[in-house]
Amino acid sequence: MKTIAKDLLEIKAVYLSPKEPFTWASGLKSPIYCDNRVTLSFPKVRREIGVNLAKIIKENFPEVEVIAGTATAGIPHAAIVAEILELPMIYVRSKPKDHGKGNQIEGQLLKKQKVVLIDDLISTGGSVLEACAAVEKAEGEVLGVAGIFSYELPKGKENFAKENIPLVTLTNYSELLTVAMETDYITEDQLVLLSEWRKDPKGWSDHFTEK
Repeated sequence: MKTIAKDLLEIKAVYLSPKEPFTWASGLKSPIYCDNRVTLSFPKVRREIGVNLAKIIKENFPEVEVIAGTATAGIPHAAIVAEILELPMIYVRSKPKDHGKGNQIEGQLLKKQKVVLIDDLISTGGSVLEACAAVEKAEGEVLGVAGIFSYELPKGKENFAKENIPLVTLTNYSELLTVAMETDYITEDQLVLLSEWRKDPKGWSDHFTEK
């Protein structure tokens, strides 16, 4: 959705900086930095994201019985969506607690319940796919994953295909670049650099580092 992409740029949840790239925790250099937690501070945008996540979930996964949020970024959006759809909500930790009951999944998940997981940002899909595995280990049925934004990285597409888990997002890297061009946020030269990164993030990062 172009409106969501435009919102993310306007509230500075997304920054594009092809000439002075950001460094991710992995060490990879990237011309884009996305922090969708910023959306929580903007009621109109927060509501728009919740309503549209609920819409695409019902359209793509009509049998959904439980909404799950990934800890921590997916939790607030999952809570909003669960409220809109009047469905139970759970959330999934990155690993089991080391105290108490040792739960990895918080909330009630019954066997065979159909679950859609919500994450705010999809890069390679590693963390949310691990959450999917935790739900399946608890004998829930994962219908798919819904997110706000996807980098559309080749590795991410490969990982979701490998696990045979459908992914739907409100907006993505391609759409963001289109909006950024239409609003003069970036130039045509910068568009080329940004497009090259999406095709080969590692190669782009290595090339930039060498320079």
